[in-house]
Amino acid sequence: MAVIEVATFQLIPGAKEEEFLAADQDFQTACLYIQRGLLRRTTARGVGDEWLVVTTWGSSADADDAAVVCRDDPTAGRWATFVDPPSLTTRRYTTLA
Repeated sequence: MAVIEVATFQLIPGAKEEEFLAADQDFQTACLYIQRGLLRRTTARGVGDEWLVVTTWGSSADADDAAVVCRDDPTAGRWATFVDPPSLTTRRYTTLA
């Protein structure tokens, strides 16, 4: 079964949206898209400063493995500098079919 990972967050005060989007694109292509089991990743902006990233993985193990690898990736670190840590929530859902 596939796993859908949903992260919601706000950017840190003063963060420039264009710079965040560049960091997000770098993280996606340099780190995430080379991970086993990544099926799709989408970043979206909501009302105000609410952001959403939806990532679909082939399995929970794929998501877990990528989380370990990306912890030390410089593009992941750069992405994280834009995110307000207390606002970040991540949840996983298992597809039913």
